[in-house]
Amino acid sequence: MKNRDFIITSLQPWDIEIGSTIKNTALEISKTNRVLYINTPMDYSTRFRGNKNAAWKHRMDVVKKRVSPIRQINERMWVADCPFCVFPVGGLPTACLFDTVNRINNKMIADYICKVASRFGFTDYIHLIDTDIYRSQYLKEYIKPALSIYYCRDFVIGQPYWKKNGARLEAMLAAKLDIVLTNSTQFAIRFKKYNLNTFPIETGVNLELYDARKKWEVPEDLKHIPSPIIGYVGSVIALRLDCNLLMDVAQSRSQYNFVFIGPEDETFSNHPLHRLPNVYFLGKKRVETLPAYITGCDVCINPQIINDITDGNYPLKVDEYLAMGKPIVATSTHTMRDIFAEYAYLPANTEEYLQALDAALKECGDKNKEEQRIRFAHTHSWQHSVQKIYNIIEQFQAF
Repeated sequence: MKNRDFIITSLQPWDIEIGSTIKNTALEISKTNRVLYINTPMDYSTRFRGNKNAAWKHRMDVVKKRVSPIRQINERMWVADCPFCVFPVGGLPTACLFDTVNRINNKMIADYICKVASRFGFTDYIHLIDTDIYRSQYLKEYIKPALSIYYCRDFVIGQPYWKKNGARLEAMLAAKLDIVLTNSTQFAIRFKKYNLNTFPIETGVNLELYDARKKWEVPEDLKHIPSPIIGYVGSVIALRLDCNLLMDVAQSRSQYNFVFIGPEDETFSNHPLHRLPNVYFLGKKRVETLPAYITGCDVCINPQIINDITDGNYPLKVDEYLAMGKPIVATSTHTMRDIFAEYAYLPANTEEYLQALDAALKECGDKNKEEQRIRFAHTHSWQHSVQKIYNIIEQFQAF
């Protein structure tokens, strides 16, 4: 697909510091099409009580008109920061009040989108909504795109903030749009109830960054940890990871060293895992250094706890592990069984985890299996992922 205009509204701000499916998707689309990425606006509670990080400071500069709200990312792509704040809706007591205020927010965002789209001459544009259940709820009727797509790539309605209104509004949003995309077959089954034009697609991996053929220097804080190293790279949060399983496994395999690379939540920060001599928490690292950390691991793990949020979620980190050629042990979720079963050990309990780790370590140095993993990861490039989106759009518009 070439020379189309895309407008993207996302739950995820452009300035997020970790790897991002929607950012990589947007960048891939912009190779042959024009893209306008609308940075979700701050609400007033975030303005006054939010994390005063660099992204917050930039948004405040935009709101106070100190800097331009438009940033050009490449020849065909722009990010537009909303030069205003919206009203917080999460704590509103009734659905009626929520819908009223949320519609006001949507109208402000829509007016701004139309203004920027007109400035750049965007016409007949495709609107891609990335898991933005609230602030994109009414945009189809306000901005009138040529085609509207909802992209669900996480079970956000299982999280506390979304439980009150999320399920209701996500179903409404999916039903009114033209196409629904999901990043797992489990999610697709759920959305088929609301929209028959629902299609599962697999996300991509940044193969320019996660390149096993480059020479990566193992970072200093990993060098001193003896092998075998069982590594996890990503956010270390109890909502997604099974801390009790990890405790049992680490105690049962005291000869293995377990290393966690990523920011911890409060549960993990205070967990007894920190007192085990064979467990290391190295903290948050820059994205561009993560392949080096993966290189220093013997086996990579994704020890998810099974819940509505994790079972159908697409684990991008597994593609990153595979792209680096590493043996993988990951909890047997629906998506892992559906997509990665041939390339990872998929235990379902502590005993199976122990056996899987033992078996995976025996594969270290097996160049044939390493190449098989890398080749499979390369079938999940962002080019392949976005081409599936193009194919679905073209198929829909053909009828």
